[in-house]
Amino acid sequence: MPALNGLLWLISYWLIGEVVIHFSGLPISSGVVGMLLLCTTLAVIGRVPASLAAAAQPLIALLAMLIMPGVVGVFFILNELAGQWLAIVAALLLGTLLSVFTTLWLLTRLMGRSHAD
Repeated sequence: MPALNGLLWLISYWLIGEVVIHFSGLPISSGVVGMLLLCTTLAVIGRVPASLAAAAQPLIALLAMLIMPGVVGVFFILNELAGQWLAIVAALLLGTLLSVFTTLWLLTRLMGRSHAD
């Protein structure tokens, strides 16, 4: 049952992201908005609930499979991306660096709190 509770956490934040995108009209994925809100919530709480960890762990193992359809889809629109390689490379580099630094920051913050206890 803990995994079901954690899955409800994930689905709830995804739906909150859907609502935010619907009413704001931002050109961002609702999943990204939901995960940013979830990350903010976890940073405020200072820990990851066991139920959320139980639901997320199997999904992390399947992450490559979840990303694969989007990666394969890029091959079908290569002609449309032909003149935009500099912007794509810049976005990939910046996105990767921000993702790594954010992950490291969150990890050190959460690990620091758990070692202090």
